[in-house]
Amino acid sequence: MDNNHDFQLPEKDEFLLYLKVQNYSLETLYNYEHDLKQFEVFMTEMGFGKIDKQVINEFKGYLVSRDRKQPITGLTAPNKLGPGSVNRCLSCLRTYFKYLIEMDKPVPLPPDAIKMVKADKKHGQVAELSELVKLIESPTSLEKNELVGLRNRAMLEVLLASGMRISELVSLNKNQIDETGRIFIKGKGRKERFVYLTPRALSWVNQYLTRRPEAVPALWVPYRGSRAGKSIRRVSPNYLQAKIKEYREKLRINVPTSAHSLRHGFATYLAESGANPAAIQVLLGHESLDTTTRYVHASDKFAEETHHKYHPVK
Repeated sequence: MDNNHDFQLPEKDEFLLYLKVQNYSLETLYNYEHDLKQFEVFMTEMGFGKIDKQVINEFKGYLVSRDRKQPITGLTAPNKLGPGSVNRCLSCLRTYFKYLIEMDKPVPLPPDAIKMVKADKKHGQVAELSELVKLIESPTSLEKNELVGLRNRAMLEVLLASGMRISELVSLNKNQIDETGRIFIKGKGRKERFVYLTPRALSWVNQYLTRRPEAVPALWVPYRGSRAGKSIRRVSPNYLQAKIKEYREKLRINVPTSAHSLRHGFATYLAESGANPAAIQVLLGHESLDTTTRYVHASDKFAEETHHKYHPVK
């Protein structure tokens, strides 16, 4: 008999409905539901009837152990969870406990009593600025179709100029860009913000729009494949990611580069030029400055130059 559903978190369905009303994305809702289910399965398998600090510590060990059953599929996971995934589960519990407090419901532990696990600080590599510039300029020389090359270059110019996410880029409509290059977007978690184009990027967007015959609202439209010719159509994120990979390989840029790398490069090189981290936080649409400071680390080259320039004992 399957007893995996014996332990039930109180107010769980109400909590998930609350998140939905707060305009959390479907992916986030799924993750919260999945993580809470994992905790319920753990409590059932271990036979715990109440939640305390020791239970939370054992849950951490449970998450990183092998032979861990997936609550949705019932299958066994061959690999342990990394610190980031463990912290996501713990953060979910914290948010759930905060909801119980807000609703004046009994709470087994203060949310802050759930401590995150230590994670190695890993900073993704970003290509040299000169290489990123070569990458965004490459479509006009590498694409055989002139209009495709113009469109793809404009897309990459916008990514590096604004630091927006690829999902935000492909969902843009023409009327979201004003004559100065300011763009009003709804980002991750439906958060609204302005991003800004450089004069160079705006020039490429205008060149593309001047050459583009279509009158559809979408800014970036496909010219081949199943999406072409439809009244409601957009370039897909997968297409652009594949093109970036193709351009990188043809240019022999050895640092792995993606649409996210252009966002990373935007933040890194703004920081290296002296931009205020709080301003970068706003431009990136980060809720926490901690996220930004982890994300916009200085490059090794910049750190070396800073050391040579400012070290007091030369």
